[in-house]
Amino acid sequence: METPQTIPETPESSESPESIEPTATEPKPSYVKLAMRNMVRKRGTSLKHFFLTMFGLIGAFVGLAYLTR
Repeated sequence: METPQTIPETPESSESPESIEPTATEPKPSYVKLAMRNMVRKRGTSLKHFFLTMFGLIGAFVGLAYLTR
């Protein structure tokens, strides 16, 4: 008798069920495409992080300008 072979767990099998699985004929989606899809899905979080970064950079530049005047 042969022992059944175990299939190693791949990153694709541990993804959430709502992720889009490519078929055999389609190429695997690129990381950029997956990131863009995630940003569209989580629009509020992406905008919040964008504005926090923008205000942080502006604050850093104004602070540096004030200190170096």
